Amino acid sequence: MDARRESEPTPMKNGTTVERKSERELVTTRTFNGPARIVFEAWTKPELFKRWWAPKSMGMSLLSCEMDVRVGGKYRLEFGDDAMAFFGTYLEVTPPSRLVWTNEEGGEGGPVTTVTFEEKGGKTLLVMHELYPSKEALDEAIASGSISGNDETFNQLDELLASTTSSE
Repeated sequence: MDARRESEPTPMKNGTTVERKSERELVTTRTFNGPARIVFEAWTKPELFKRWWAPKSMGMSLLSCEMDVRVGGKYRLEFGDDAMAFFGTYLEVTPPSRLVWTNEEGGEGGPVTTVTFEEKGGKTLLVMHELYPSKEALDEAIASGSISGNDETFNQLDELLASTTSSE
């Protein structure tokens, strides 16, 4: 990827934008129909998170979802036939506006993810900032296709929010 194209946003359907900000940084943005409090809960309550996080097109679902959402608390997500796991530690928890966690499944020096939730007129602007330990680590994440699943999972989150906010 050349330097000029590196910083150009890549729009995806339904308003998801993915932008490589530097060799190690990836920023995904999306606006959701719902208040920040509800969107934040969808990211922090296991019973809600399990309903949207794994891309359905991949034929996977979350088999286990453990979340101790507090500074220093741990999370562990297991999915797929081979029980692949994602796990890490929450570094910052500021309801309903900010979450920061480590991604430790790749060993030492995994990416750090920061998600902010900014409410505007009953909608929530979500910004997910991922800082990888190296250019190679980010290149590998992009090549694996794991980034491209974000749009589908965000669509699933949209569906969950529509059912949650309509029942309030």
